[in-house]
Amino acid sequence: MRTRENLLDEIRGIIADRAGPDPRSRIPGLLLSRVETSEPDYSLTEPLLVVMAQGGKRLLLGEQVHEYRAGQCLVVTADLPVTGHFVGASRAEPALGMGLVLSPAAVAPLLLEAPPGLRSRATAPSTALATGDAGADLLDAVARLLRLLDHPSDAPVLAPLIEREIIWRLLTGPHGALVRQIGLADSGLSYVARAIRWIREHHAEPMRIEELARLTGMSSSAFHRNFRAVTAMSPLQFQKRIRLQEARSLLVAHPGDVAGVGHLVGYDSPSQFNREYRRLFGAPPGQDATRLRATTAAVRQLP
Repeated sequence: MRTRENLLDEIRGIIADRAGPDPRSRIPGLLLSRVETSEPDYSLTEPLLVVMAQGGKRLLLGEQVHEYRAGQCLVVTADLPVTGHFVGASRAEPALGMGLVLSPAAVAPLLLEAPPGLRSRATAPSTALATGDAGADLLDAVARLLRLLDHPSDAPVLAPLIEREIIWRLLTGPHGALVRQIGLADSGLSYVARAIRWIREHHAEPMRIEELARLTGMSSSAFHRNFRAVTAMSPLQFQKRIRLQEARSLLVAHPGDVAGVGHLVGYDSPSQFNREYRRLFGAPPGQDATRLRATTAAVRQLP
């Protein structure tokens, strides 16, 4: 097998040639990212594998800081609001990365073929985000998947096979316990994911912890503990982040209606909305919206 550095060189070259403003590629679930700025980025992740080919990124989840650099990977197993910035990214030396969406439908069948030890359910959910080195086997599979971008007639047949191999490498690697929970219907993560989904879909509504706990089949105290373990935030903090990030997206289209946008995402008090928005994004809503509109050839970034 080729060395890790040779594989990284190939992966870097393909991403540099292929990445555009839209991270989606012609292969479903495969994302490519080229970023030339270190500006903060606020995003809502989905379950995803990210392999960094050049540069590095620092992520903030709640009060946890995660960093990964070239030759390392990020594994995300739930929808999480994160703040991040690429370290030292510039036009001369952009940050380059690839992402692969991790779906329960792709993970679950592999668990059926795994040894019993890989199928067992973890007793409690852990933080749904981890970083670490990408092994040579994983990089080799990633390189082969990226090569298919130049072979569109082969991709429909071969891409699912290589994606399956990539997920298998994850399941049998250091982050296996984390990835395994994506495919287990009765994992602690799957129960918390129900609450995450409800908050995302009803973020503007009042939230009752007792009702969310009942949705997940937990007591209120167990739900609060497990939710924080997965997201590094309390349910109320999580809802606030979802509201504010949704407001920021809406303000790009409606910069003159700050109060209306605040009300739309669940804020009855304009002053509270302004205060919390400024605390998170560093500028009041109207000013931030003007700046965003001026720069929104904004490239959607990988987490």
